[in-house]
Amino acid sequence: MRPIILKGHERSITNVKYNREGDLLFSCSKANFPCVWYSETGERLGTYNGHNGTVNSCDVNFDTTTLITGSGDSTVKLWDVETGKEIYNLPHRVPVKTVEFAEGDKQFLVLTDNVMGQASTISIYSMNENARPMNNPQEIVIKDTKITYAMWGPMNKTILTAGADGVIRVYDTNTLQLVNENKDHVKAINKMSFDKDKFTFITASVDCTAKLYDTKTLTVLKSFDTGRPVNAAAISPIKEHVIIGGGQAAESVTTGRMDSSQFKVRFFHKIFVEELGSIPGHFGPVETLAFSPDGRSFVSGGWDGYVRVHHFDPSYFKEE
Repeated sequence: MRPIILKGHERSITNVKYNREGDLLFSCSKANFPCVWYSETGERLGTYNGHNGTVNSCDVNFDTTTLITGSGDSTVKLWDVETGKEIYNLPHRVPVKTVEFAEGDKQFLVLTDNVMGQASTISIYSMNENARPMNNPQEIVIKDTKITYAMWGPMNKTILTAGADGVIRVYDTNTLQLVNENKDHVKAINKMSFDKDKFTFITASVDCTAKLYDTKTLTVLKSFDTGRPVNAAAISPIKEHVIIGGGQAAESVTTGRMDSSQFKVRFFHKIFVEELGSIPGHFGPVETLAFSPDGRSFVSGGWDGYVRVHHFDPSYFKEE
């Protein structure tokens, strides 16, 4: 399984995202322009130029017409996917960490960072028929903690957040009230990712573990101990597999002895928690991971600025 190496970014990759059909791949980095690629061949179709800082997050709507990006320049931008033109600019007072469309694309959430005396804030914006945010967003303001990641729950009824304190919290989107929380991680949670049906989700934590949760109850179903900080994890849509990536922090790599084996993407069985194998390639920590919607490939983005697309060999799909 030889990867396709995408060389479109000069700085650490922050997020990768497939569209619904899986034929397009969007990537963003600590540079100021997201890219769009053909996922099958790795051909770059173009870039979205307009941000003035790190692009931390991106998402694309159901019919792949609108891209949303959130940046360290304290703005959220909506783009026309086909033309690359900016549709709308939504300024914020502090850097934006996460953006995500709701199911149905009638809303999107924006998570801002806990900096400059501002608490981490989740804003919910409604969309009009012209792909423009409507005024008067709802806001959930979380005090006394730093939210590291946020995502819509099933049917948009809840919002799940991950904290620097290792706590997962669930908020009702109608009442904006906290309805559930669970602390199983002992250190910060970097990212979370649902399975294809949103029955379960997996976390990636600085405490060197990834944990599989039941979405409804927040019960820990499985725990994957990697021995290294985990930056990203994803669940296969077709097999009982999860992929996990991370590694020693970049600043530590430059001052200590580097062990390149820690930067592999590791495969685990979702039920039996057995490590099935690993794929090397990145020079530095793996920062983000995603399976294609059909489960026939996956993509990894690293601190080294490379995006690597892996198409599985036929042997991967043989009966185990």
